[in-house]
Amino acid sequence: MSTIQEFDQLVAIAETLGYRIRYDYFGGTGGGVCEFAGTKWLFLDLALTCNEQLEQLRITLANEPLLSTLNLDDSIRNGISKRVA
Repeated sequence: MSTIQEFDQLVAIAETLGYRIRYDYFGGTGGGVCEFAGTKWLFLDLALTCNEQLEQLRITLANEPLLSTLNLDDSIRNGISKRVA
């Protein structure tokens, strides 16, 4: 699977888990996750490379308790947990 395909898949999973995704330029600070007004937000920094944004998605999903409730392909689930230290 290409990096872009994995990125798109992880964004879709995050949205399924209730995250709203916002792409903005944060000058390389990395964005992050927050919750306000009952909505989970994931801010992705456009100054980061696609691989860096992908890693941010992996970390976010690896730390999401509801991830275990989804029926995911083993390769995707392993990709999320394997690459996150």
